[in-house]
Amino acid sequence: MRRALLLALAVLALPVQALELKPFSASYTADWKQVPISGTAERSLEKLDDGRWRLDFEASMLVASFSERSTFRVEGETFLPDSYRLNRSGLGKGKKVEQTFDWAAKQVVGSDRGDPVKLALHRGLLDKSTYQLALQHEVAEGKQSMSYQVVDGDEIETYDFRVLGEEKVGTRVGQVDAIKVERVRDPTQSKRQTILWFAKDWDYLLVRLHQVEKDGKEYQIMLQDGSVNGQPVKGN
Repeated sequence: MRRALLLALAVLALPVQALELKPFSASYTADWKQVPISGTAERSLEKLDDGRWRLDFEASMLVASFSERSTFRVEGETFLPDSYRLNRSGLGKGKKVEQTFDWAAKQVVGSDRGDPVKLALHRGLLDKSTYQLALQHEVAEGKQSMSYQVVDGDEIETYDFRVLGEEKVGTRVGQVDAIKVERVRDPTQSKRQTILWFAKDWDYLLVRLHQVEKDGKEYQIMLQDGSVNGQPVKGN
C-alpha cells in the first residue's frame, strides 16, 4: 500500500510534458466556387525572440482579402493567447477584430466590428486562430474528438471536431497522407460546413481546408508548397 502511494506521488511530481511546436510556413491556392479567379493564401508559425509564438494567415484574390494574426505562449500542454487580430475586406461586409488576452486581470478586451468586447479569461480559452494549432496537436496525439472554448465575437463559443478517417490528398508537392477532420455543428442551427486535412508525415500541417458558408458559398485552400522546421514538404 505504501509503495503504491509513493509511486503515485512520484508520478504527480513529474514535470508536465512541454508541448513541442515546430515552426512552419505554407502557401496555398485559394478558391471561391462562385469566383472564377483563384487566389493565394499563406500560413506560418514563427517563434519570437521573447519566447512567444506568432501564427499568421493571409488570403487574397482579386475581389477579397483576409488576414489573421495571433501571438501566444505555451505553458506545458496549454496554449495561452496574448493577442488576436483579424481584417477582412471584399465579398460582403468588411470585418475588423482586435483582442488582447490580459492574464493578470483575467479578461479578454478588444473590439469586434467597432463594438467593445470584454469577457472573463480562463486557462484553456483560445482565439479563433490558436485553436487550430491545438486541434493540429491533438489530431497528432490520435484523439478522435476534440472540443475547444473559443472567443467568437463578443461571446465564448464551443467548437467541436471529430476525425473522419485517413485520406490521401493530391497537392502540388505530391500525394500526402492526411487525417480528415470535420467541425461538428448542429444541422438545425447552422448550415456551415468545415473540413480540414492534416498531413501525417509533416507534423500534421494543414494541407487542405474546405468550407461551405451558411449562404451556400464554398471556399477551399489547397497546399502548393511548404516547410516544417526548415524541411521542405514532399509528397509520395
